[in-house]
Amino acid sequence: MSEKTVIVVFPTIFSLNKIDCLISNISKILKMKSQSYDRIQQNDSVIIIDAKDPVIASSIIGTLFGIDKIAIATEVENSFENVLSNITKIGSNLLLKGEKFLIKVEGQTTQYMPKDLELAATSSLIEKTVHLQTKPGSETTYDKLLYTYLTKSHAYICIFIDKGNGGIPYNSHNEKILCCVHDEFSAISCLQIIKMGFEPKILVCYQSEPDLLNIVKMINQILSHIIQDKVELQFCKLSLKSSGSSSILFKVAVITEILSVLATRIKIERISISVSPMIFPSWFIEYNAKAILKKNLMPWFPLLGVDNSIFENANELGLEKYMSKIQNLCKLRFKGNNIQQDKIRKISQVAIKTRKTIMVKTGTKNVHDIIDSIKSNH
Repeated sequence: MSEKTVIVVFPTIFSLNKIDCLISNISKILKMKSQSYDRIQQNDSVIIIDAKDPVIASSIIGTLFGIDKIAIATEVENSFENVLSNITKIGSNLLLKGEKFLIKVEGQTTQYMPKDLELAATSSLIEKTVHLQTKPGSETTYDKLLYTYLTKSHAYICIFIDKGNGGIPYNSHNEKILCCVHDEFSAISCLQIIKMGFEPKILVCYQSEPDLLNIVKMINQILSHIIQDKVELQFCKLSLKSSGSSSILFKVAVITEILSVLATRIKIERISISVSPMIFPSWFIEYNAKAILKKNLMPWFPLLGVDNSIFENANELGLEKYMSKIQNLCKLRFKGNNIQQDKIRKISQVAIKTRKTIMVKTGTKNVHDIIDSIKSNH
């Protein structure tokens, strides 16, 4: 029986009706990264990629949204005896002395029950590795998981399996949203926009050179999740001097005004605002929504219902070192609801006049290139 090493992508439950889009994203990102492959195809509810270098390709694919988990697996034809012998062979090669293992089989087949294969493979592997003194573990206690997924035609015995980023495929809505990255919280908000299946159009608002450098480092993390060869970034410099909780509200209100003006100019209907009722007062969220609606635009709040999972998302997406600042933001107490409209308009108008646009290549560590481009344009 023929066997080969392939990449198996398991779409999230929300991506099952968007598999064609996910396949397209996988193909695009592999081509962008110059990774060759022989095939990408759907097999039941999973996507199979036959790549020249499965390790590198799986790492690249793992940056995409719309994926529940991703595995490097041995693909074999689906018959009970064939799958059983391959699980036993692969398991005996992976297990070390004294390790506990768990065999888990999922998927569908008309020939036999996955549970029967689990039991038979567990028994076979115990016998095969008796010299290693291995033992079967439980769902909660094991050293190695030996996972197999069944389709009607094939079985995929996983050598390596990793968690995906969740969400739905990039730009599966085929809609753009204008968002601003101006601090750590807004960077997470921008990533949530991508995770929700939109294409972000990114504005960077900064106040100083150190501030710009910090934000650009976060932008570099975001770029790795955007499936485009080059991304247009816009930059505006804010002239804000005060500090404290009231200044944070004022800054966000100014950015909302800037986004509203730019969205009208570049004809984008949706604006993302990085506020959440978990942190900001409800009246302030409503203020921003009304300010955008007044311009006949549509407000989006990607972090509206996000709780502690925001920290998990940030860690998984490479933004874990910025979490202390978000934690500090959570500790602030906001008082009053006085928004100075005239002052907001004045500062936003000045900021818009500083606007610069640059094109950057995605997925590369080009922090200094971005900084140099901004300085040369100013």
